[in-house]
Amino acid sequence: MEPLERDFRRRLELAGFADEADYRAACLSEEERERLRQEEQELRTEQTELDARRRDKAAQLAAERRRNVTPLSREQVAASLATLRENARRQQEAIGGIRQKMEENRNLKEACAARAAAIAAQRREYGRWRTLHDLIGSESGKKYRNFVQALTFEIMIDHANRQLQGMSDRYLLIRNTADPLQLDVIDNYQAGEVRSTKNLSGGESFIVSLALALGLSQMASKTVRVDSLFLDEGFGTLDEEALDTALETLAGLQREGKLIGVISHVAALKERIGTQIRVTPVTGGRSVLHGPGCTGSGGR
Repeated sequence: MEPLERDFRRRLELAGFADEADYRAACLSEEERERLRQEEQELRTEQTELDARRRDKAAQLAAERRRNVTPLSREQVAASLATLRENARRQQEAIGGIRQKMEENRNLKEACAARAAAIAAQRREYGRWRTLHDLIGSESGKKYRNFVQALTFEIMIDHANRQLQGMSDRYLLIRNTADPLQLDVIDNYQAGEVRSTKNLSGGESFIVSLALALGLSQMASKTVRVDSLFLDEGFGTLDEEALDTALETLAGLQREGKLIGVISHVAALKERIGTQIRVTPVTGGRSVLHGPGCTGSGGR
């Protein structure tokens, strides 16, 4: 055993500790030592004040004794001294009470600080939930539905714009700023003017609708795919260039494996679409189907 360790153990025994663990258990924490240092400083300040007062009184008493003049008798002086001693005792009691109140005040301040921290944490949590409520919360669930619908709508617009760029560089679909579930169109041929879909011509509406339909067809989950697309009329509103663009887009989708069906009376489509099912009206309000997969006739 090293000399220092032996000396340490001897000092532990002299101090009344069984071993090092007993010594460490008796050690104060840093917070307790800081509290005791503060209390010691306060007591030293009070002691300094009391010493100053005691010295002042002692100086006054010595001066009076040197004067050796008083109108009081010895008995009266003794009574006065008793009174002063009683006052001093009461002052000591008052000092003790003040110290107790100061300790209670410190404890209350610590408790208030802890409560203030808890309140601040609750306010932060409340603010987080309040923000979430402002975004998607409502009693009926409408705000949340609109929030989810807006996200889905945004995804569909993104898909539709990709299809639209393949057909024309003129238009770009965006969400309406006032109503997030409504569409507006940026017209690049008119200096980026934002137009309502209600103001589109027939041909423009068809191009936009076709882009939306194609964008919707690309929105698939793990269990659902949209591989078939049927277009009912609308081609009659297109000029020759727009018609070529639309048919080229549909042909590209067909090459990707999608089934594209076009229902139209436009004669120009007959020359562009190879696989056709023709509907021929007959008497009695009935119609006959002719084309691949048609083995009979049906009426409507």
